[in-house]
Amino acid sequence: MKRISFLKFVVFAWLASALWVHAQGQFTTFDAPGAGTGPGQGTGPNQMTAAGTIVGNYVDSNFVTHGFVRTAQGEFATIDVPGALRTQALGMTQARIVGFYRDTNRVRNGYVLGPDGKFVTFEAPGAGTSPGQGTLAAAINAAGTVSGMYWDANYVTHGFVRAADGSFATFDPPGSAYVIADTLGINSAGTVVEQYVDANSVGHGALRTADGTIVTFDAPGAVGTGPGQGTFPEAINVTGMVSGNYVDSNNVNHGFLRASDGTFTTFDVPQAGTGAFEGTIPAGSNPSGATTGGYLDSNFVSHGFVRAADGTIVIFDAPGAVGTGAISITPSGAATGSYTDSNFVSHGFVRKP
Repeated sequence: MKRISFLKFVVFAWLASALWVHAQGQFTTFDAPGAGTGPGQGTGPNQMTAAGTIVGNYVDSNFVTHGFVRTAQGEFATIDVPGALRTQALGMTQARIVGFYRDTNRVRNGYVLGPDGKFVTFEAPGAGTSPGQGTLAAAINAAGTVSGMYWDANYVTHGFVRAADGSFATFDPPGSAYVIADTLGINSAGTVVEQYVDANSVGHGALRTADGTIVTFDAPGAVGTGPGQGTFPEAINVTGMVSGNYVDSNNVNHGFLRASDGTFTTFDVPQAGTGAFEGTIPAGSNPSGATTGGYLDSNFVSHGFVRAADGTIVIFDAPGAVGTGAISITPSGAATGSYTDSNFVSHGFVRKP
């Protein structure tokens, strides 16, 4: 689902620049118990809380996907919805985990896993009931409000918000042909950020506030009008800042930050490639405005980065990696993500400054 998830195959390459710092930091690498050790298998974090708890997925030796939660002390629990063919854990608060599962008919269904270990499963109104359709719950805030997307009977996607009492609101940004939800897509105020593509398959950003108001936006420089070009938000933080990337008319990725007042900051990791499908792809931001993500260099290989609020960029690779991509960052600046080894197996990491 996530655009950043393709940040895998990496070769080490560093060049000097006044705008970036090569700082590996303190790494802890990990694998979920039961994760497979073959190509395309392994462990992939999705989000880390301020307390250091990580939620994500792993693929076992039979290529079955399971959710997991890992405490800051390194203790794991597997997440499988009873009766599911496969389960994915995408977002969390301190007490609840949200995601989706595929049932025996291969239909997607949303769930919330509470601190009591009980699952609440649900389907968005209008969700289709054929294989490949259904409901994908992507993100949750401390109030228990869930955001996500659903596929209707025609395989068209729409956005939804589910309140803690189980009531739903569904929405489509103006001009939307397809909505894409993200794992860091709702903040404590109940504001949701989602990507959508128009009839020409050009990407745009949309914010939906708790009162239902929808604001659409495009990053400066997102002037491409071809399929796969445009603006692709990834996350919204507690201040309302949105992080993501835009793809220009040459199909190059660039980073952006959109403040709550609508002003933009665009940036490129200095070592990012400038060819088609290369460049900078931010993921999550913390309350201070520090942003993490990954970039593809001129050899189409990926590295992690953290950009501080003052614009200083630190770049890094996980130990033993041939591909590194970060996905989430805590208020203290700790980042989590995944890296790929030389056997194309994925592993999780936590990087502390």
